Amino acid sequence: MISDEVLMLAFQQGSREAFDELYIRYRGPLYGFFRRRLSSELRAEDLAQETFLVVIRGAERYEPRALVRTYLYAIALNLLMSERRKRAHDGPDLDSIAEPATHASAERDLWVRQGLQKLEETEREILMLREYEQLSYSDIAELLHLPLNTVRSRLFRARMALREHLAPGSNLQSAAAAADEVTGPRVANPVEGKA
Repeated sequence: MISDEVLMLAFQQGSREAFDELYIRYRGPLYGFFRRRLSSELRAEDLAQETFLVVIRGAERYEPRALVRTYLYAIALNLLMSERRKRAHDGPDLDSIAEPATHASAERDLWVRQGLQKLEETEREILMLREYEQLSYSDIAELLHLPLNTVRSRLFRARMALREHLAPGSNLQSAAAAADEVTGPRVANPVEGKA
């Protein structure tokens, strides 16, 4: 199998096939990167496409100083930060409204997402880059411009904090119980047969 770096250099020289192969390798992972951080599937797809547009526009400036994977996630992270700034300035658009869950593990996913949101932003990003994107410690350090040992310590703290937030009796579970007390017990879902 041809390395990503060789493919990127071939694309830089004009090879359409090299770009197509990079696109095939990274469209799913980049979509997942955005999907885990945004509530809109459509916006996640748009930003994944924009990542590749940035690669196309900047191909002649690419220098193989880092892995292509790190290069792509750096572009994606910059686009995500831009999206967040835009949303903070303009307010949420119609595409960012949460979409209904489509599978049985939606409650668990929501619980984990709420736990992640309670983490400090840098620690959350380090944890997600490591666990979801499977980036190495050194790739994360390069991507976020942090020393390697800082990445390690923040990842450890993030894991411990997330474990605490998700533990039985945590504030997240207490809040859910309090909501049940206010709104009454949940009514069974006739589709799933659960409360």
